[in-house]
Amino acid sequence: MITEKELLQQEYQARINKAFDYIEKNISNNFSLDELAEVANFSKYHFSRIFQSLIGETPFKFIQRVRLERAAMLLGGSIMSVSEVSTNCGFSDISIFSRNFKNHFKITPTEYRNKKQTDSNNSKTQSNNSQYDAKPTMYFCFSSNKLKWKTNMEQNKGVEIKEFPKMTVAYVRYTGPYAGDENLFESLWNKLFAWAGPRNLMGNPDFKLIAMYHDDPNITDEEKLRTSLCIGVPANTKVDGDIGKMDIEGGTYAVASFELNGKQFAEAWQWVYSEWLPQSGYQPDDKAPFEMYPKKPENNIYYTDICIPVKPL
Repeated sequence: MITEKELLQQEYQARINKAFDYIEKNISNNFSLDELAEVANFSKYHFSRIFQSLIGETPFKFIQRVRLERAAMLLGGSIMSVSEVSTNCGFSDISIFSRNFKNHFKITPTEYRNKKQTDSNNSKTQSNNSQYDAKPTMYFCFSSNKLKWKTNMEQNKGVEIKEFPKMTVAYVRYTGPYAGDENLFESLWNKLFAWAGPRNLMGNPDFKLIAMYHDDPNITDEEKLRTSLCIGVPANTKVDGDIGKMDIEGGTYAVASFELNGKQFAEAWQWVYSEWLPQSGYQPDDKAPFEMYPKKPENNIYYTDICIPVKPL
């Protein structure tokens, strides 16, 4: 039985999650405290203190960190100029961006990009020298009239480019370490299913299972990593408690299909970014990636589509 105190905590977290979603969707905007307080439905006089007590950062320190971490992802995975990255991540002046970036990462944006390129080249050299070759091979599938990729990576079952519509999802969000923690994911899924089942949402036409990762584990401290476990729902679905609702943007996605055990997810993500993307002719688009699960696990094997938003290089 959930206590009244727990219900109140859930309500507070749900409102802060709304602020999270709003910030992430509009990261290039300038935010005011009044604006964020209104989104979260808290008094502007108390919002900052509530936010900091729950998250451990003030709203503007959170925004600054997320912007800088987004910039690091773009510097390492896109061909945007440093100036374009700065603007895209909400900095009005490149000198302010560069100074804050160096304060946070102890390295300038240009040095960070050069280091990432060097690390990527070294990784490719090591892969070329190894006996195990997982490089993708492109081919044209006549039955679907699409380009697809096949590889020698045992867990990967192919890669293709797909157009996704906008998807409305209900979610339960977690902040903290999650890599390889099957018990954590099971408890979060069970919490979401326990909410969705009585509302007859499990078998609706919009139903999908999705795990969205808001931060790059190679950049963000693991104690601050945010992930949302989601189910597809009709757009008019009402949510309550600490169950939130958001839209996942439609667009062009690279969909890499895998059969994985619980310890192989990090390897699969690394392969997509280090092996497939550099040879695909695509670069990551500025949206959050996610996993989609097309069918239920069998014998501790997870059938997983890693979905990366992409655009032409």
